Amino acid sequence: MSDEPQPKKPRPGWASHEPQAADTPDDARDDTRTDAAGLPRSNESDGEADGQGEPGPASAKTGASATAGASAKKAAREERRAALKARRTGWRRLVPTWRMVLGAFLVTALLVVGGFLLGYTLVQIPAANAAATQQANVYLYADGSVIARDGEVNRENVTLSQISEDAQHAVLAAEDRDFYTESAVDPLAMVRGAWNTLTGKGKQSGSTITQQYVKNYYLRQEQTVTRKVKEFFIAIKLDRNQSKDEILEGYLNTSFFGRGAYGIQAAAHAYYDMDASELDAGRAAYLAALVNAPSQYDVVAHPGNRAFVEKRWNYVLDGMVDEGWLDPAERARLTFPVPKRTTLSTTMSGQRGYIVNIVKQHLIDNKIVDEASLDAGGYRITTTLQKSKQDAFVASVDDNLMDRLDKKNRKVDTYVRAGGASIEPRTGKVVAMYNGIDYVKQYTPNATRRDFQVGSSFKPFVFTAAVENGSRTQDGRRITPGTHYDGTSERPVQGWAGPRYAPENEDHEDYGDITVSEATDKSVNAVYAQMAVDVGPDKVRKTAVDLGLSPDTPDLDGAGPSIALGVANASVLDMTQAYATLANHGKHTPYTLVEKVTQNGRDITLPERHTRRAVSREAADTTTSVLKGVVEKGTATAAQTSGRPAAGKTGTAEEDTAAWFAGYTPDLATVVAVMGQDPVTAGHKSLYGAMGLPRVNGGGAPAEIWGQYTRDALEGEPVSSFSLRLQPGADESQPPAPDSSGGPSSSGDVSAPATDAPDDEDTDNGTPDDGSSTGDDGSESAGENSTGGTTTGSPTGDTGDGGGTGTGTGTGTGDTTGGGTTDDGGSNRDELPGPGGLSGALDGRRWD
Repeated sequence: MSDEPQPKKPRPGWASHEPQAADTPDDARDDTRTDAAGLPRSNESDGEADGQGEPGPASAKTGASATAGASAKKAAREERRAALKARRTGWRRLVPTWRMVLGAFLVTALLVVGGFLLGYTLVQIPAANAAATQQANVYLYADGSVIARDGEVNRENVTLSQISEDAQHAVLAAEDRDFYTESAVDPLAMVRGAWNTLTGKGKQSGSTITQQYVKNYYLRQEQTVTRKVKEFFIAIKLDRNQSKDEILEGYLNTSFFGRGAYGIQAAAHAYYDMDASELDAGRAAYLAALVNAPSQYDVVAHPGNRAFVEKRWNYVLDGMVDEGWLDPAERARLTFPVPKRTTLSTTMSGQRGYIVNIVKQHLIDNKIVDEASLDAGGYRITTTLQKSKQDAFVASVDDNLMDRLDKKNRKVDTYVRAGGASIEPRTGKVVAMYNGIDYVKQYTPNATRRDFQVGSSFKPFVFTAAVENGSRTQDGRRITPGTHYDGTSERPVQGWAGPRYAPENEDHEDYGDITVSEATDKSVNAVYAQMAVDVGPDKVRKTAVDLGLSPDTPDLDGAGPSIALGVANASVLDMTQAYATLANHGKHTPYTLVEKVTQNGRDITLPERHTRRAVSREAADTTTSVLKGVVEKGTATAAQTSGRPAAGKTGTAEEDTAAWFAGYTPDLATVVAVMGQDPVTAGHKSLYGAMGLPRVNGGGAPAEIWGQYTRDALEGEPVSSFSLRLQPGADESQPPAPDSSGGPSSSGDVSAPATDAPDDEDTDNGTPDDGSSTGDDGSESAGENSTGGTTTGSPTGDTGDGGGTGTGTGTGTGDTTGGGTTDDGGSNRDELPGPGGLSGALDGRRWD
């Protein structure tokens, strides 16, 4: 054994720090163990070899080894990253790692949840937009048929119960078959709709009915992200606050169906002229199909699109069958329901615009609905107008006036206007009106305007006032139909404290001694001017207002004796009301144009109308007995074409600017006026030469229009005779004044009876106010013109003095068909021969 120290046997895990030759065999290097990273393991017990754990050379080596190991690990990690990066070349670099995917998912989820909570909190259900709440006011005839709709938006809201089940199911089948079971929003449908739109399969929103309702009712129609976001959150909230039925009802009332119709009720009328409650499956399916493309799917406007429309129509019906809403057998029987080419117009053309404006003003004036509420819309207004009578009025004006005009060759014919109104005397209901040829061409309503003189159609009010007040002539004779007056033309009135007033008669004709009845038949101005003084102009005015004229009638106050000749500018409707009071035996019922008003199914309370006694029955009925003679043998024989007992009075304004006929049967009071107005300046124009006639008078076109209209309006109704109770002595002819040529003498007090007057004052005496009259023996004589059992007049309406019913011939040789000329071969006694006017010597002036 050598004395040199021997090397120790290396412990397991020890590795030499000496570099080994590169060609050292692998098995020689395997004695050195390494960890997984190829780093030499450190010997945890190296320090123990030096004794008591004191650091020694081995410990120092261990620290250095640890530091070297950490560096080696870091280098290894970088080496691995470099290796992985080297492998992720090209397209692999674009593929995120699973860590990136997970992180992105978590961030997205947090953003979505946070955004939803933020949006749900911030987006509130707003107030409805103005266009969605605006509705049309619907105006109806008394039978429920539509006259017109006004307002900028043609919409009439109805409740879900007022929409047929077929219509409800058709819309659901077309737009959202799972409406009642799904949530307010359907994200998958939204994605699908967007995809179909992008791929050209049609513009589809993918929205549920709730979302579409939100868009229609709360938002605008613009296609923006902001609107879609709001729509999403409002729909969710709305679904929590309203029932499905409420949402469906709102949707059906706000959807646009084309033809200017918003809501299914307006659409039902626009396409089929019926209510939504009447829609069957076929028609409902067509309306439901329209929602998808309202303008393009109107097969009347676009017949070339019918194939596409029918395909959509079949889709809707098949959906109804699939959902169990429609019987397959019924489905098989259905054929495509082509909509009407033209339904009832909702525009203001024809008579519609006049009616809407007049009825609207009636509602406001009578405080039924205020103007602001009407402008907001949503009212369903049933008028008293009857469609058959309204149509008859228009037809009669056309036949007897408008068709006789030659506006190309006669300038005066361009001035012609017409107005008319018709009232039921017992009820006060306005059943028909005529206002002009077309509202969009002539805006002024001729039935309600107050700017034309009524002429001699005012004279009956003077006589009624005389009977009502027990008035007497200047020499003390009681005024009755048989009272004699001096009918000399241009005779100065007596007992008038104002300036001299001497009105001229028609054609300056002198009638001499004449009864009130004859003076009424021939419309003698001299007689009625004197009678107005005998009664008192103020009392005449009061009676006219009591009968129905407005107290605000222009030129009614302060007219003096000329009040009798009709210088007042009353409206046709006011005059009709006054004559209706006469027809109703002196009972006045304020006229009405409205039968019923509702808003969203709620009835609006209408004001009570009270019938009052305007004048005594004797005063009204005695006037009627006199006015019957005007139709039977006076200036209005043309009115006999009605074929019924009638009473009335003609009238003409100064300078022939207007001609009137006001008349009535026991069942209907109607007034017609023909007026002259310049279409450019709107000034009043004379009608001399209109229709090729020398003049237009009340016995001509106005009476002819009245006769035809009354006949047609009352067709099928039983003929009624007048039942009249006359003033005592009404049928007796009073002797003329001792000096009739000089006229009655003035008594100073024109209204006071003479001291030697007969004691036959007219009083009611408690007589029954019904349709019968009692004779001296106490028996009732219904249907007769009687006083004390004496019959006067003709209850059948036949003409007297040789005038045949309906022939237009008066008591003389004149023919009324040539402009209303009557008795004595002359012109209508109601007319004046030229611009001198009806006030004669007053020369157009009126007394204050």
